[in-house]
Amino acid sequence: MAKFTRIDITKRIEQAGFLPLFNYPDAEIGKQIIKSCYDAGVRAFEFTNRSENSLQVFQQLLEYTRNNAPEMALGIGSIVDGPTTALFIQAGADFVVSPILNAEMAKICNRRKILWIPGCGSLTEISSAEELGAEVVKVFPAAQLGGASFIKAIKGPCPWTTIMATGGVQINAEDLKKWFDAGVSCVGIGSNLFTKEIIELKDFDLLSKNISEVLSTIQTVKN
Repeated sequence: MAKFTRIDITKRIEQAGFLPLFNYPDAEIGKQIIKSCYDAGVRAFEFTNRSENSLQVFQQLLEYTRNNAPEMALGIGSIVDGPTTALFIQAGADFVVSPILNAEMAKICNRRKILWIPGCGSLTEISSAEELGAEVVKVFPAAQLGGASFIKAIKGPCPWTTIMATGGVQINAEDLKKWFDAGVSCVGIGSNLFTKEIIELKDFDLLSKNISEVLSTIQTVKN
């Protein structure tokens, strides 16, 4: 059962302006990643369903998080269908993120009052997602869809829309500023933060430092 309400998680993500997303088939590495994020101040984390053992790893990470990072909401990402949504909700996922818009997923999440963040690539999809109850929509892949100018164009006629830009977001101040200036409420960052080099070297202190800097930069550019 989810530990946090969807409203609480939405507020956490919006306040931080940042949702980290990560997948690795080794749960011990995943635990270190979550610890680095938690130590840096992150309170919502997306583990992506991108490996054959993702469910097993997610279950281990959820147990670790509940015991060692109790204020962290742990969600599952890269979900594209209803049955998998239900499977991870049953496993305890606090929220569900998808790269696509799928109405069946919305019904399953809404039935359990689980936060559902669908991926959208057009204003029509965003409108449909909001009709299905989405509090936050993920524009994905954001950089390839037209970047910040696309976000700004969406916010023009639909200023009420809460957008998370994911896909191609960089961790430097210049890039982050353009996204928030365009009107995003938050950004999702994965491989540009959890680099192959950091994982191979297991330099989790550096990772925590980088995450702290990203959080600080986001607060600066938002204000």
